Amino acid sequence: MNGWLGRMATWAACVLWLALPAAAQDGAGPTFGMPWLARVNYVVDGDSIWVRPEDGGARVRLRIDGVDAPEICQDFGPESRQALQKLALNQRVRVTVWARDRYGRAIATVVRLQGDVDVGEYMVSEGWAWTDGYGARLGKYWRAEAQARWAGRGLFAERWPETPADFRSRHGPCDAGKPKASK
Repeated sequence: MNGWLGRMATWAACVLWLALPAAAQDGAGPTFGMPWLARVNYVVDGDSIWVRPEDGGARVRLRIDGVDAPEICQDFGPESRQALQKLALNQRVRVTVWARDRYGRAIATVVRLQGDVDVGEYMVSEGWAWTDGYGARLGKYWRAEAQARWAGRGLFAERWPETPADFRSRHGPCDAGKPKASK
């Protein structure tokens, strides 16, 4: 009986977790796993944006699922941000939130409605972000990254561009007073 109750409690906790709103830094958004429409109103860098839900409410900060873009103070960081601005700024998007990261951002799949463009896949395929694979696990957009590397697009024009994780471990987070890394 105790094992059954324990499993039920675990199941109930999972259901409640999934039903929680996708909170962001200045407001709560819709439920995890449920697509909703928004407009991109700010691009932070190559993998983070702010959106305003079309049905009203506070804006929501999103981390694009499946990608890791250069830090804004890293080589290719400004170019990555510009590519995302060109693709998504002021555009209507469909957002599906899957989780939250340690910084409070909602992690979401973002699709630009005009042309039905998966924003994460586009950023990787154009060479402005890496797919988010770890160790032996291939990332969500591994094919797009392989093609971008082969074609030498974006940051993959360099033979071994430094990943954001390596950059952060060497330099720490970007600060306004910190100089940009040299090429």
